[in-house]
Amino acid sequence: MIDLRSDTVTKPTPEMRRAMMDAEVGDDVYGEDPTVNRLGMRAAQIMGKEAALFVPTGTMGNTIGVKLHTEHGQEVICESRCHIQNYELSMVAWFAGCLTRSIVGEDGILSWEAIRKEVRMLSPHCAPTGLIEVENTANLAGGTVYPLETLAEIYHGAQSLGLGVHMDGARIFNAATALDVPVNRIAAYADTVMFCLSKGLGAPTGSMLVGPRELMDKGRLLRKRLGGGMRQAGVLAAAGLISLEQMPARLGEDHANAKLLARGLTSIDGITVDESKVHTNILIIDVSATGIAPAEISSRAKNNGLLFNAVGPKHMRLVTHYDASHAQCEEAIEIIRRAVRRADN
Repeated sequence: MIDLRSDTVTKPTPEMRRAMMDAEVGDDVYGEDPTVNRLGMRAAQIMGKEAALFVPTGTMGNTIGVKLHTEHGQEVICESRCHIQNYELSMVAWFAGCLTRSIVGEDGILSWEAIRKEVRMLSPHCAPTGLIEVENTANLAGGTVYPLETLAEIYHGAQSLGLGVHMDGARIFNAATALDVPVNRIAAYADTVMFCLSKGLGAPTGSMLVGPRELMDKGRLLRKRLGGGMRQAGVLAAAGLISLEQMPARLGEDHANAKLLARGLTSIDGITVDESKVHTNILIIDVSATGIAPAEISSRAKNNGLLFNAVGPKHMRLVTHYDASHAQCEEAIEIIRRAVRRADN
């Protein structure tokens, strides 16, 4: 089965499995797991931050990140398609006690000009803005990447108003690969950054939250409240260390395979995809002109050995990763071609 539903479906490499078996462990709630500690130090170093916190999921990392910057009754400015608004069970409201104020960004990318118009100061009438959140890469916009100058404008603009910036950098290494810059160049324009080890980097589980040491110390307490005290978590952190050190260098292969998919799918009647906007490992395709519902296309493809999902009434998403080879992506194009062929053709 070719699985292009997400890069979360990747399996740990043999080296990760060996590292997990041999991992030196301790009680991480006491701060005594040496492998978790090494992972945290290395993640902070790579991102150019003071400290890091190992969390089981990206959702937990974002939840803690938002809470660290805000107070109950504030607003968080974000892009309308972002993960914290659409796919995290409203944790911004449930845990942080905040509302999201969403803005439609072109290709999922916000500008400081658009954000500044929506910032609300403390008044008797409006919930004040507590945080600006950016998602890089922008998942539902097709894995688009923030230009560094745009991030810089947002960050410095936020600073001028006394606001923090949190980056959902679940796929920040994909962004760094697309821009051909060290990942710390991107992370420099956010106070806190969450990134996933378990997506393109291929670890079996886990994400990192990085930022100032004082905030990460507070974050440990929030992690415990959310049930994230994982005790001998070194068995997981060991795989995370391998993913952090070895896997970013191969992300360009995934990007090339996504472009391959885009080129092939544009040749299929009824499917629309803008090849010029496929920058990383995600592509969103419009299948409305096929006259076949995305759920039906998904079902037909599954019956022929391909998994990929609908992301709305007209669109479907495909995500490349290291468990999906060049040849499999070529095969996926032909499976989709057959799946959208109408019975009367």
